[in-house]
Order: sequence, then structure tokens, then C-alpha cells
Amino acid sequence: MIVESPLKPEQASFRQVIPAGDYFLKVIQAGETLRILDLEGNQAADTLFYNAHTPTERYSAMDTLREQGNVYLTAGSRLMSSEGNVMLEITADTCGRHDTLGGACAAESNTTRYALAKKCMHACRDSWLVAVTEHEELGLSKRDITHNINFFMNVPVTADGGLTFADGISDAGKYVELKAKMDVLVMISNCPQLNNPCNAYNPTPIEVLVWS
Repeated sequence: MIVESPLKPEQASFRQVIPAGDYFLKVIQAGETLRILDLEGNQAADTLFYNAHTPTERYSAMDTLREQGNVYLTAGSRLMSSEGNVMLEITADTCGRHDTLGGACAAESNTTRYALAKKCMHACRDSWLVAVTEHEELGLSKRDITHNINFFMNVPVTADGGLTFADGISDAGKYVELKAKMDVLVMISNCPQLNNPCNAYNPTPIEVLVWS
């Protein structure tokens, strides 16, 4: 569902451009609004959410899909935690739908989907591992990298219940906005994927904005 935001970029309290292949890590306070902006189009922003005070509580794809009865996320979707609490709500969306089933690219999935030679290519799980390694104060490790959302990514569900990775449906300037219902640690990998058609084989930057 397409819903425009009334928020003005020049009034944001925080703005940061995230290059393709890099990570973003920030605590969004309850009541703040986070916008993820697809600057050039069809870029996937693989995103993890944690309770900022108790990271063992984190985004749950299963609980979110069960509560909303839909496999795609868009305006009005409430993102549920592993403890059954609402973490964030999507309040604006100019893309239309976002994936929470396809998971994140990794050395293992690159090998399985594409070729053995792709194993050493940079992947989203690598970006997250760098993030938790560089921020030991968070107390996170490899085992804490679980369910994620692929904002702007197009992963159609086939008639027999399978998943396919298709051309992106986003475009330059499209965005998704989420209002935090608790203090949330946001960890984004701006996908470096060179094998998937979702970004036309050309990873590009995204921008993150926050309104207090």
C-alpha cells in the first residue's frame, strides 16, 4: 500500500548515506521515526531489529506474518518481536511491499544459488558480522543474526509455495518509514549483492533519516 509521508527531510534530526556493502548501526528511541531511502533504485536494505535494552528480544518474521496475515510488509504493518511485542510500525511506504522471507545473502547461499566461485564474495551476513565485531559493547555475536527484513527487495512467492528472486520494484527516491514503539537497535546491511537481479547487478547507496 502506497502511503506518502508528511515529514520533511530538512527537518530530520539525523541523516546518513550508507554506501553499498557497508553497514548502519543506531538506536532509534521510542517515538522516533526512521526512514530508509532508496537513492538510486532497486537497492536492497537487509535490516535487523533488536530491543535496544535486551537484545535477546528481536524482530520475528514468524510472529509478524502471523499477526498481519500477509507475507509482504507495507504501510500499516506492525513489526513484532520474538516476545510478541510491537517493535515498530510502518507508517509510510512509497515502494509498496517489502520481503521478510528471503533472508540475507551469505557465503553459503551465494554458493548454493550461483556457483562455488561466488563463496568469497562479500555478503550481507559479512557486513553484520563486521558490525557486531566492531561494537563489542552490544554483546552480540554471530548467533544473534536471525530474522531480517529485505526492504525494497522483490521476492515473489510461486504458486507451489517457493520463493524467487526477481527484478526490483523500487525506484530512485522510494522510501519506507517506521515509527519505533520501543527503543530499537537498528542494524542495516546495504546489500553488496552482484549476482541477484534485485538491484540490476549494480549495488548503490541508501540514505537513513531520523525524526525525533
